[in-house]
Amino acid sequence: MSRLFASVRARATLAATLVVAVALVAAGTAVLLSLRSNLLGEAGTQAERSARDVATSLAVGTRYTELNLDDDDRPVQVVDEAGTLVAASEDLERITGTGVDAVTPQPSASPSDDGDDDDDSGESLEAGEIGEPTTVGDGTATVDGDTEDYRFVTVPVETRRGDQLTVYAGAPLSAEHGAVNTALTVMLIGFPLLLAVVAWVTWLVTRRALRPVEGIRREMAAITASEDLARRVPVPGTHDEVARLATTTNQTLAALESSVERQRRFVADASHELRSPIASLRTQLEVAAAHPELLDLDGAVEDTVRLQRLAADLLLLARLDAGERPADARVDLAALAREAAEGRTGVSVRGDAAVNVAGSRGQLGRVLANLLDNAQRHARSAVEVTVRRDGEAAVVAVADDGEGVPAADRERIFERFVRLDAARSRDDGGAGLGLAIARDVAVRHGGTLTVHDAPAGGALFELRLPGERA
Repeated sequence: MSRLFASVRARATLAATLVVAVALVAAGTAVLLSLRSNLLGEAGTQAERSARDVATSLAVGTRYTELNLDDDDRPVQVVDEAGTLVAASEDLERITGTGVDAVTPQPSASPSDDGDDDDDSGESLEAGEIGEPTTVGDGTATVDGDTEDYRFVTVPVETRRGDQLTVYAGAPLSAEHGAVNTALTVMLIGFPLLLAVVAWVTWLVTRRALRPVEGIRREMAAITASEDLARRVPVPGTHDEVARLATTTNQTLAALESSVERQRRFVADASHELRSPIASLRTQLEVAAAHPELLDLDGAVEDTVRLQRLAADLLLLARLDAGERPADARVDLAALAREAAEGRTGVSVRGDAAVNVAGSRGQLGRVLANLLDNAQRHARSAVEVTVRRDGEAAVVAVADDGEGVPAADRERIFERFVRLDAARSRDDGGAGLGLAIARDVAVRHGGTLTVHDAPAGGALFELRLPGERA
């Protein structure tokens, strides 16, 4: 397969892989952040529960020395109002993140810890109060030689004797770290494998999708090499964009084949038409060179004029085929029709005073002249030209009282070099380009040229053009 399609496959595969990679990274990041957030929240809940348990014990009157703080997984600190550590978890060796670095409790002068059993006096005391927990943040703690990361929560508490204490408790983050690391490991291993599968599938699918395109390319290369425009590219049965591309390509080839065939026929017909006047003129000149007294000057002039007209017709057709756009001048069709009919015997013009259109005055004048020439050749006695408005359109009708045009030939007469009367002499019938030029000019002005039956029994040629916009 060619480098072009290999490059297309590579770009498609790379693009698909990059899109999936970005999506996977975004999704993986979201999953990791959500997982970490949930696990940190769970750790904070556990730390809060531990802190509340200790605070509850203190609130109901439990002494510092009687607190149960032997949970190795949750380091706890109890700090009095002066910031002195009064109780801590057993085997706590080091701690950071709570703001209190001390790990060894200090003696307290608090009445609740003076060694006297004041509660046996029978004195009625109010219950202690526990404040709202607050997340301090993350830190580390070393318990019995093991150092881990913790999330710490603080809970303020007021004992029954009015002591203001603060309880710091931590919950281990090992579960959070383990889950996040496991998920990250899975992603680092799974994502590359998934991207490889995506790239491989995209490569295969793209190759299969481009296979018909490669068939079209090969056939087009063969058509270019052989110059055989009758060949067509294969149309896949997938009914997708590639199938529509193949269909459009075949339509383009058909149009190109028709255009080339028309061009060849035009060149052949033009050569045939030019041969006769050139041969006649050459014969007359050769005779005149040998016998000056036999020179047919009128015939030579007539052949020269006919040759000049034919060359002008061919030049105009060549310009029209090249896509020459008509001028955008203001043209009065009524005045143009009267000008074209001037000096012609049996031709009458009637209609509106002024019927304006936008276009080329020279080309539209050529249309009217060709229509009048054709009508006069076939009319018995009279030709009538009518110029009128029909809604927003301008209409010029040229009618004769001749034999008319058979219904089967009403489109054929507009083909180039077509003369219905094969027995008619070339001098009387022309080269068969007048009506073809007239229709081409009409179409390029956004109009139409059609033929119908005239009221007098002859042919009625109707030129319809867009009227000039206000």
